[in-house]
Amino acid sequence: MVEVGIQKTIQEKLATLRPQFLRFARLQLRSDAAAEDAVQEALLAAIEGAHGFGAAASVKTWAFSILRNKIIDEIRRRSREPTFSLPDQEDIGADVDALFAPDGHWAEMPASWGDPEQCLEQKRFWEIFEVCLTGVPAKPGRVFMMREFLGLDTEEICKELAISTSNCWVLLHRARLILRTCLALRWFDDPEMK
Repeated sequence: MVEVGIQKTIQEKLATLRPQFLRFARLQLRSDAAAEDAVQEALLAAIEGAHGFGAAASVKTWAFSILRNKIIDEIRRRSREPTFSLPDQEDIGADVDALFAPDGHWAEMPASWGDPEQCLEQKRFWEIFEVCLTGVPAKPGRVFMMREFLGLDTEEICKELAISTSNCWVLLHRARLILRTCLALRWFDDPEMK
């Protein structure tokens, strides 16, 4: 009976963590659907594995590590699979004909694609940002991720890591300084990367 109570408590805690997990997954995967899938898989794995939770870490830390692994799995899966495929030539014909009026003009104007160069630039920036983020030492990096990616407030971070508020702010400052320096070198000062 005690184990059922613990499992229910874990499920309740996981439900409160879901919005934070979604924010983090969206930032990493840049897709609402992929983020939702990763969070669902992580929460399901946590619920199914609740009996093995040893309380050596908090439920949040334990469940976040599961989510982190799901996100890594998704990123690796994406890198192995092609991003798109073209349909067979026979399938294209009818679809293309429907786009044009009998006089050869567009039946309906296509939606604007925006600025492809700007989109590519944003993608490159986030790739550089991720490289820079890996250069942040473990403890400042963890505090930065908890604050900026998970959206935890200082009090929650301090409680989770058993550190003082001033230590938390020093670690955040160090992480931001390292990121700023790295971005200055790899993005802002490098004309090849813009």
